[in-house]
Amino acid sequence: MKVGMGTGSTAEIFIRLLGQKVRDGLRIRATATSARSAGVAKGAGIKVEDLDQIGRLDVTVDGADEIGPNRDLIKGGGGALLREKIVAAASERFVVIADESKLVDILGTYPLPLEIIPFGKLDTQSRICAELRSCGFSDFTTTWRQRGERQFVTDEGNAILDLHLGTIRDVGELDSLLNCIPGVVETGLFVNMASECAVGARDGRVVIC
Repeated sequence: MKVGMGTGSTAEIFIRLLGQKVRDGLRIRATATSARSAGVAKGAGIKVEDLDQIGRLDVTVDGADEIGPNRDLIKGGGGALLREKIVAAASERFVVIADESKLVDILGTYPLPLEIIPFGKLDTQSRICAELRSCGFSDFTTTWRQRGERQFVTDEGNAILDLHLGTIRDVGELDSLLNCIPGVVETGLFVNMASECAVGARDGRVVIC
């Protein structure tokens, strides 16, 4: 089986458990959605290959920052949303693992990350704000993600702009709108991508949705 490994604290739990299976004899080929996850995988005994070497994946397992109706997601809290979306799109099945706190009735409480090319990023930010106002968002803020005292830089050398929107009524429309703005590489909205979500409850049950 060819497996994509996600990024973030929940995905890292999966990677370490997968590593134990590999050490016990499970045979897989694997790719990672970030340098951080690749490091965790190598430490767990999993050989990590480039996606182009492997080709189409059987399954990708990743976490989410919010899970809304119809399994629409906000992802990118770990700053790997571009690679996560590429790997998810290259997979026959995209399985999301999370705890029940990530389930929401409407997306948007968690900041929506956008990966932005550094060149002209302030103009890009202004265009984003103008487009948000034009489609009905009024009470929102935008912040450039930091790592300590420095601006956060993705594995692709880009910046992350977090949109604090409150609620997102039409995730598909917003995703399309933002992706049409020059300078926006990708959004953290994963629309109609998840095959299933495995959600852990406090009582130990796992609910598949």
